[in-house]
Amino acid sequence: MNPGILIASALFLAVGVTACGDSSTDKQGAQPIQEPPQSVAEPTVLPRTASPEGARVFFITPADGETVSNPVRIEFGIDGMAVAKAGDNQPNSGHHHLLIDTDLPALGSPVPADAKHVHFGDGSTSTEITLEPGQHTLCLLLGDYLHIPHDPPLVSKSITITVE
Repeated sequence: MNPGILIASALFLAVGVTACGDSSTDKQGAQPIQEPPQSVAEPTVLPRTASPEGARVFFITPADGETVSNPVRIEFGIDGMAVAKAGDNQPNSGHHHLLIDTDLPALGSPVPADAKHVHFGDGSTSTEITLEPGQHTLCLLLGDYLHIPHDPPLVSKSITITVE
């Protein structure tokens, strides 16, 4: 079992914390002891594809700090690697993922596919997106043929843009 889970379980038992904020007590006023879960699933970590030294991803447009209007035109840059479609297991290649107003996902798992993690598995190197007016942080993350970030990960410098 994960040592952190053991420590948390011991603390859980020592302070008599009950599940879901239940503060019921027995007749003597002592908190009932809750048994810790028997097992907790660890996240699956998949093998990561190596990235060559010096490879990088970056934004061509927009520029950091730029004020833009919808639709926002975004161009992705890459050096030291090639862009390939998802599923195409070519050496020293990958495809872009645009991260919008979010942190990096788990590096040992495929990049999530949602509104904050936009996939370009078709090999695109540019897009137009519509964002709510206001400030947004954008970041690029290259994924291998299975959408898993490389090792070391190829992550752009985050940029902040303002949408009018």
